[in-house]
Amino acid sequence: LRYGTAREEEAAADVHPRDGGAGPAYGAGKAASGGRAVAVISPLVRRMARENGLDLRELTGSGRDGLILRSDVERAIRIRETVGVRPGATGVAGAGVAGTVGAATAAGAGSSAVPATAAGSRSGAPAGAERIPLRGMRGAAAEKFTRSRREIPDATCWVDADATELLAARKAMNVPGAPKVSLLALLARVCTVALARFPELNATVDTATQEIVRLPAVHLGFAAQTDRGLVVPVVRDAQARTVEGLSAEIARLTETARAGGLSLAELTHGTFTLNNYGVFGVDGSTPIINHPEAAMLGVGRIAAKPWVHNGELAVRQVVQLSFTFDHRVCDGGTAGGFLRFVADCVEQPALLLRAL
Repeated sequence: LRYGTAREEEAAADVHPRDGGAGPAYGAGKAASGGRAVAVISPLVRRMARENGLDLRELTGSGRDGLILRSDVERAIRIRETVGVRPGATGVAGAGVAGTVGAATAAGAGSSAVPATAAGSRSGAPAGAERIPLRGMRGAAAEKFTRSRREIPDATCWVDADATELLAARKAMNVPGAPKVSLLALLARVCTVALARFPELNATVDTATQEIVRLPAVHLGFAAQTDRGLVVPVVRDAQARTVEGLSAEIARLTETARAGGLSLAELTHGTFTLNNYGVFGVDGSTPIINHPEAAMLGVGRIAAKPWVHNGELAVRQVVQLSFTFDHRVCDGGTAGGFLRFVADCVEQPALLLRAL
């Protein structure tokens, strides 16, 4: 068979071993070590990977049943070229373009500015205007943002919550001699419990088949600030981890991200994103959903504010929570229910005990 274009490859991806149509071809490439079948059906994909020194075992396919498509290989090559990783390297320094958070700071840096002259202006820009090429990390991020906005009809709702008790719970957990539990880990645990109640939101939309695909596991992405910009490492199977386990994995991924050593597998195929933009000292945001996910929870700064507590005015630690969701996967009632449950757990952490 010849697969000369991405369209032909996508058509071939509809044939699966379970259908009896392409069993030998689908698993034709066994890994040199470990014997794991590489989910590739297209000879073109294999050739592209081979010519560019790319190990297909490092990729997770975006096709049905994890099939590695041409677009997956092209994306991996583009990311590697962006950060200058040599062929065969398993770590992709700063490769967070695959999981960039929808924030202005996520666009990254490193692009050279090109001053425009009156004669050289190609779009009517005035003389002296600065041109910044949309290439490399910035270009890949722009492409991802544009696709998300083009394909996903997103909506956002938000609520203020009293986080005083959540901070007290974290303080009680962090007893001397025990591993520290981060606030982000507590919020991550709240998210996994909320997604168990509202599984509609741990999903993606298959535009080719016009189907909503609800996912069995929560692979939780979170924002991590690095010298290369904002990247989104992914905690695999977050729903199966304790708060302590989540805290340890978040710390490991954050440290690896800042060292520029995250692999593609650690940066891709998240199912839900937690965006703590409060570290930038801001209260709210309406982020761009991390395509092809269906939702993102945003957490603003926690600040002392006047608040009515037990019928009396008091100074409490208040946080704004925002929730952006794909309106194709649910209606406003589901999104509001999810956000309200998260806010209730922030205000009364003991509620989590009912779901654990």
